[in-house]
Amino acid sequence: MENLHSLVTQLDSIVWGPFMLVLLIGTGILLTVRLKFIQVLMLPKALKLIFKTVNANKAEGDITPFQALTTALSATIGTGNIAGVATAIATGGPGAIFWMWLSAFFGMATKYAEAVLAVTFRRKLEDGTSIGGPMYYLKEGLQVKWLGALLGILFAIFGIVASFGIGSMVQSHSVALAVNDAFNLPKGVTGFVMMILTALVIIGGIKRIGKVTEKIVPFMAVFYFVFAIIVIFINIDQFLNVLALIFKSAFSPVAAVGGFAGAAVRDAIRYGVARGVFSNEAGLGSAPIAHAAAQTDNAVRQGLVAMTGVFFDTIIICSLTAFVILLTGVWDNGKTSTELTAAAFATVFGGSGKTFLAIALIFFAYSTILGWSYYGEQCAKFLFGYKFSYFYKVIYCLSVFYGALRKTDFVWDMADLFNGMMAIPNLIGLLLLSGLLVKVTKDKMSDV
Repeated sequence: MENLHSLVTQLDSIVWGPFMLVLLIGTGILLTVRLKFIQVLMLPKALKLIFKTVNANKAEGDITPFQALTTALSATIGTGNIAGVATAIATGGPGAIFWMWLSAFFGMATKYAEAVLAVTFRRKLEDGTSIGGPMYYLKEGLQVKWLGALLGILFAIFGIVASFGIGSMVQSHSVALAVNDAFNLPKGVTGFVMMILTALVIIGGIKRIGKVTEKIVPFMAVFYFVFAIIVIFINIDQFLNVLALIFKSAFSPVAAVGGFAGAAVRDAIRYGVARGVFSNEAGLGSAPIAHAAAQTDNAVRQGLVAMTGVFFDTIIICSLTAFVILLTGVWDNGKTSTELTAAAFATVFGGSGKTFLAIALIFFAYSTILGWSYYGEQCAKFLFGYKFSYFYKVIYCLSVFYGALRKTDFVWDMADLFNGMMAIPNLIGLLLLSGLLVKVTKDKMSDV
């Protein structure tokens, strides 16, 4: 097992190495230029579209555009917003936050492109529900059919494996640890409750998932926002100093200080981009699977709605975590992951900070479990057909319980690896289909 873990760690460092970072950012830059900085010029319009009602009788799809967004956000707003940001700072220094912002900026164009293509190439299944995502726009969109079919199959395989990792086991284990630490509740009890709650929702399919996430996601976002803002305002006198530290550290090495081991500029870039993508999933190809189910007759309109997901996830929520950690001055105490974020909240709320973070983790992780269950299920349907759906849901629910009980270092690395492997065929597809994307945008933008 140790040899396998070592191999996975080595592969993970290769997949998330310089090539992946260049491919992710490069794709985002190319799409930004070809789409004429759509994430800047159309963001105000996109934010208004989130709450625009649709006529379900005139638009194909299973859930409202807002429910599609909250389903996608339920998968992206998770432990990465708490643990991922803290890890980026602890390993890459404060400058990692600048590169996280930069990757999110270009990632907004990437997320727009993914959703537009997902809606454009979606299809109906025999039960009348819609299905779409990278596996379909790769298979149906690429002119070289054998290449498209191969890339679609690879994406679906990687997506299924990733769903059991980052989607279920990692999340349930994070919640079980936090609940055990804050409330002394056995991990098995937490795992069993989460398994039942997951089953009650996902058994009803995307319509029930959408109804649940449209309530959970806004609540958990506001809940976290309020507590984070309190910490930020209490330390607001350090805000300009922290901003200066972020920008300075993004372009110059950070020396070792306190428990911080020091970081080169390449560390800031690597961890900032990688943790940012891990949080907002722009380029991974996961979120467009949810957006393909939206009730819409305009792919561009849903693409604009999808684009706001990166804005909410990284520009707002990840930034809140970053400022909480940096403004309280705990970033160099040697801690990492959730412990570092907890230490930051504890400077204001004391022991209650641990309880607050446990509650936040419960909502963040549970919503991620729901979102990723749908992603994995759709990938399974693509590979094995509609009838495999029930079997996948049963295995997925059992993995939620199993993850709560087991140490997940290996699962974390596996999830990281397969997330990166999902991105490779998806990004190839986005680059090859960028011409079609521009054409669809020009044709349909006037009807938004």
